[in-house]
Amino acid sequence: MSIADRVQVHEVQTLSADWYVLKKTRFSFRRSDGDWQEQWRETYDRGNGATILLYNLDRRTVILTRQFRYPTFVNGYDDLLIETPAGLLDQAEPETRIRAEVEEETGFRVGIVEPVFDAFMSPGSVTEKLHFFAAPYAPQDRVSAGGGNIEEGEDIGLLEMTVDVALAGIRTGTICDAKTIMLLQYAALHIFR
Repeated sequence: MSIADRVQVHEVQTLSADWYVLKKTRFSFRRSDGDWQEQWRETYDRGNGATILLYNLDRRTVILTRQFRYPTFVNGYDDLLIETPAGLLDQAEPETRIRAEVEEETGFRVGIVEPVFDAFMSPGSVTEKLHFFAAPYAPQDRVSAGGGNIEEGEDIGLLEMTVDVALAGIRTGTICDAKTIMLLQYAALHIFR
């Protein structure tokens, strides 16, 4: 039996369609024991995205970004967030979009892009699926200053650090972004063994 056979949607209300789309849905779900249970859930649809870890094996370094994130600020995080470059797909294929996004944010034009995995980042309320990539870089691959898109409110700084410093940043809390932690852990296991 498909999960679709276990869900009956009764009502969908759009609560907000400003920045992204917030909906409240009343549905019934057929439980494992066969009983139907009515539930309400809010879902936040911001579209799917992609993220990438740039790495240099010879230098044992990675490229990360630093930027202001209002949601983390209002949750008590009083610093710029250190992250892997990322962005929404905006109807593009994940690899196409991440190539453009990494150049816009970091100024690096990447060659080989390796798909790593896909993950739902907050499946209890956010519909977004994130496509994870990794790509090697060299200093000569930098074709512009990067910094993001001013029209989108981006003011992105660039960090180049050793993978060991980045991994230590996870332990100290300097790096606390989930997608970045996931890619750094992947790199520790599969790239910088």
